[in-house]
Amino acid sequence: MFKHTLSIVASATLVASLGAQTLTIEPITVTAGAHENNELNAPYAIEVYTKEDIQKSHVQNIYEFLNQSTSIITIPGYGNPFAQKIDMHGYGADGYQNIVVLLNGRRLNNIDMTSPLLSSIPLNAIERIEITKGSGSVTAGDGANAGVINILTSATGANALSLYGGTYGTKDGTFNINKNTDTIRLNVAGEAYNTNGTRRIDADGNKDEKSLVNGTFNLAYTPNNDLEIRLGGDFSNMDTIYGGSLTLAQYNDDPSQSSVSNTHQKFSTRAVNTGFSYDFSQNLTLNADLSHEKKTSNYITYSSVSHYTYDSAKANTDYKNNDFTLRTGVDGFKGERQGNVNLEKNSVAAFVTGALALGKDTLQLGYRFEKVSYDNKKDWNKNEDLHGADVGFNHFLTQEQSVFFNYSHSYQSADIDRLFSYSTGNFTGYVDPMQAHNFTVGYNFIQPNNKLKVSAYYTDLKNEIYYYAAPLWINTNIDKSHKYGLDFYDQLIINDQWNALINYNYVQAIIDEEIQSTTNYANKKLPGVSDHNVKVALTYLPNPATALSITQLYRSKAYAANDFNNNFSQKQEAYTSTNIGVTYTQKDYELFVKINNLFNQSNGIWIRDNAIYPVDFTITAIAGVKFIF
Repeated sequence: MFKHTLSIVASATLVASLGAQTLTIEPITVTAGAHENNELNAPYAIEVYTKEDIQKSHVQNIYEFLNQSTSIITIPGYGNPFAQKIDMHGYGADGYQNIVVLLNGRRLNNIDMTSPLLSSIPLNAIERIEITKGSGSVTAGDGANAGVINILTSATGANALSLYGGTYGTKDGTFNINKNTDTIRLNVAGEAYNTNGTRRIDADGNKDEKSLVNGTFNLAYTPNNDLEIRLGGDFSNMDTIYGGSLTLAQYNDDPSQSSVSNTHQKFSTRAVNTGFSYDFSQNLTLNADLSHEKKTSNYITYSSVSHYTYDSAKANTDYKNNDFTLRTGVDGFKGERQGNVNLEKNSVAAFVTGALALGKDTLQLGYRFEKVSYDNKKDWNKNEDLHGADVGFNHFLTQEQSVFFNYSHSYQSADIDRLFSYSTGNFTGYVDPMQAHNFTVGYNFIQPNNKLKVSAYYTDLKNEIYYYAAPLWINTNIDKSHKYGLDFYDQLIINDQWNALINYNYVQAIIDEEIQSTTNYANKKLPGVSDHNVKVALTYLPNPATALSITQLYRSKAYAANDFNNNFSQKQEAYTSTNIGVTYTQKDYELFVKINNLFNQSNGIWIRDNAIYPVDFTITAIAGVKFIF
């Protein structure tokens, strides 16, 4: 594999023309928290990716960007590429329930085991992605154990229309229109995607076809200097067929072959939101936002339909002066799933957080109280009081270097699928909320030609929530467990023509105390968690208009997702993919070509012995054009 990689890098140096392009790196402002920081003075670990980073990657969706360019791991949930599982800091198969995902402040996390539906976000509408690691429990609340993914859209940048086609009948078209005046900011974006699929689903050769249509708009009206009124909405329609698992022999023979069973699912979502900000003075601001969302999940294969209704409200006041900022706020959420039975999970929270800057030092403190309630509309309801806290400290060593420490107490309440039968709505047993103590120390060094970030973390957990499959088939708590690891990020501009990036994550996830059905799981590794996650990118710029890049992805072996006793005969194999791309950019248009999994590596998700879901197992390629106007 590495010989192949070196040959590509060597060939890149032969691309004609030796023009120069000036590149510089600067600290990026962070908006994810309650206080305005940048990457150097933030008292927590943070990754920030801009619209330019996303556009240069020429990925097909946000999951692909997260998996290829960030410390996040994404994998199709049991083969479904539109609803992928998300992992960070070693939470494994259910890791997405330990990451809060926000879209312009609106939570995308669900009240059941469904993962956040990031496919519903048009990629071209995203202004930036901020990933807060090991912190965020005060402002984001329930589930912010690994951290927070904050996704922002905006009405900045040029208008654009992008079209591409690719292997396996893949077609995609996107548009993004922005309008800015003294009083109005407007963004309208949309996407239509279709692919014939890469796996067969029957003996007739039919494939796992997939399609989606997304749309979003956001309007901000500023009638005067003190008031901003916001209105927005988005929709998404998805139709996907995905294959079931294969045995090891089938997977090794042909991962594209059909399985015994397949799943056909349609999914739709509609959301509207409104809000305002009002400046009482130069130092005091009030922000308030409301959102209403309706979703429908239709598993056609199983004649199973679920309807979701989510309503949320939040308000906060911000006080700022030269050295001190204070935010106080309240959040409310009501979530209902209707199907065979109706189930509710609701919450209300209040929080306060402040930050003080004293010369080279920044100190941040915060506390959150949240009440979570359940109701199965029949014979059971319960309330749970939860508490979050955050303490952070950052110290500048020089104008380019800083160190920080962060402590966060976070929590995760059980979703409704943990507590109630899906078919009857009956209470199946209580699962305690998880409590986590997160400790992070880090170092930042940002120069015009190099951005280096290193952080180490330790998490002590009580009642980590998990699902034990056969032979137990129960949702329960792991009594005690811990995780620790290292995150390393380095973006380096070597010279005017070469730049490189490495994102490396090391993690250990250990079960300390847990006995189920006389089996002692103490000192076992949490299944589905790889020790090493590596993403390396090298870009060559032969002239100001042309960029050639190569990205190598590697994730080490792990225990299969259901292997809590660490004794299955089959392990989760290492994930490997080599991707290359070429981009040619002019003022009014851009041409691009991208090839994923260049060396045709077979990759899969091991659930247990002879239950493997193939993913990224074949070469795929796209070529397209982007018009800028």
